[in-house]
Amino acid sequence: MMDFDKLTRELYEEGVAAVGFADVSGALAERYAAFPRAVVLVWRLCDGVFDEVAQMRTPTFSYFQHYRAVNANLDRLTLRIATMLERDGARAMPVAASQSVHDNGPYAGIFPHKTAAVRAGLGWIGKSALFVSPEFGPRVRLATVLTDHPLVPEQVKREASVSRCGDCTRCRDACPAQAITGRHYGSGSVREDLFNPAACSNHMKKAYQLIGRGAVCGICASVCPYGQRRG
Repeated sequence: MMDFDKLTRELYEEGVAAVGFADVSGALAERYAAFPRAVVLVWRLCDGVFDEVAQMRTPTFSYFQHYRAVNANLDRLTLRIATMLERDGARAMPVAASQSVHDNGPYAGIFPHKTAAVRAGLGWIGKSALFVSPEFGPRVRLATVLTDHPLVPEQVKREASVSRCGDCTRCRDACPAQAITGRHYGSGSVREDLFNPAACSNHMKKAYQLIGRGAVCGICASVCPYGQRRG
């Protein structure tokens, strides 16, 4: 039988900052409904890389390379987890850390990692529409493995964390594309209530074409007070 405590310890040894288990039933496209549970990984990005973005108020080559390297490492780990789950008799689907498909509309992936992370009780959806960890802020990358494995009940969280953004508008004020509305995420909210993905994407393609082919920014995440080192 799969030892999830052992798996969690091994993932921490690999450098993962947080591991969560979530019930994601009702949050999946119909073709993935057979995978009602999720293992979600949180990887903390390097402060040195993000601090440079905050200081320069522009994405950097270091951020682009770091972003890609972390995504690749998360994909390696989710493949490992999915293989272990299937060896244990379950079915599993590793979801790529960085997704861009058109099945669910523009600027969307097959499954939003932040949904699993929030349902696992690891953080909340910030005003930037990014996942925010209380320890690491939005300075993270996420990855998910969807599964039908019968995870033990006490390991599966069903309560979303409450937003701690309060009156802060740093992400909205810093966004060069003016894509962030500054509204709170709440029950029934959709991404567009908080964030205009087209405005963000169009600005990145126009302004940052020479940095990561216009596919990265990170300014909103870099200015968030959550995750910044104190002192």
